[in-house]
Amino acid sequence: MPIRVPKELPAIKVLEKEKIFVMDEERAMHQDIRPLEILILNLMPKKIETEVQLLRLLSNTPLQINVDFLHMSSHEAKNTSSDYLDRFYHRFKEVKHKFYDGLIITGAPIEQLPFEQVDYWEELQEIFHWSTSHVFSTFHICWGAQAGLFFHHNIDKYLLNQKLSGIYSHDVLSPTWSILKGFDDVFFAPHSRYTTIKRSDIDKIDELEVLAESAEAGLFLVGNKNNRAFYAMGHLEYDRETLQQEFERDQLKGVNPKLPKNYFPNNNSKQLPPLRWHMAASLLFSNWLNYAVYQNTPYDLSDLLEK
Repeated sequence: MPIRVPKELPAIKVLEKEKIFVMDEERAMHQDIRPLEILILNLMPKKIETEVQLLRLLSNTPLQINVDFLHMSSHEAKNTSSDYLDRFYHRFKEVKHKFYDGLIITGAPIEQLPFEQVDYWEELQEIFHWSTSHVFSTFHICWGAQAGLFFHHNIDKYLLNQKLSGIYSHDVLSPTWSILKGFDDVFFAPHSRYTTIKRSDIDKIDELEVLAESAEAGLFLVGNKNNRAFYAMGHLEYDRETLQQEFERDQLKGVNPKLPKNYFPNNNSKQLPPLRWHMAASLLFSNWLNYAVYQNTPYDLSDLLEK
């Protein structure tokens, strides 16, 4: 699938090395088709790394996609220069008049804070509210999923006794859902968080359904029955080394972290972790694009106001 992004976005070089077809804006202008419009709200500190991870996963269908990146105006990024954000990202006020087929809201390393204490919470609430009338389907990831459930359904998160980090086995509970089409009964996925959502709180909401969960890690995927919102508690988009990098970062901070569970061979942090979740990641995102977005979104996106 050709992904349309700004011509000089650094992620392009990484993706082209992986033989992923990335189309710059100039070439895309000559194609007379209606591409999907996808907005990515990137809340992760390492912007470029997350861009590569998500664009890689959006590349597995024959659909053309226009991708816009969004950052929070009310938060000062510490790991990404303002020049980079000005060049490749939008502020919400610059896109709030637009309509999108899909929105991806990433995680953020702030889950130990109450939502109301997050410096950009007010702006994020505005985006959540706007998405109900200007986005056809939203895919929330980790903290983004917890924040979305809190805003839309008043479901709060709970602090864990220690950080949940590792690769966990998950059971598919609702294989008839199109977003899980082609999945095996069991799949692996990374988790990296300090908080959790209780299954009992999800079960109280009629329009929500638990689609996949882990005996060890708890909930993984929750879906709105109208396909307009999905909440993934883990990080299928992570690269092979991401949990390792987080572990080493926490070591440098003096946090004294435990080894990510089921991750390093022989629990040896010097050995290369096996990649066991990439197939599930590719399938989940391509299913979301195909079944939840492409096959259901209106051709004229302004019709979302009528839905």
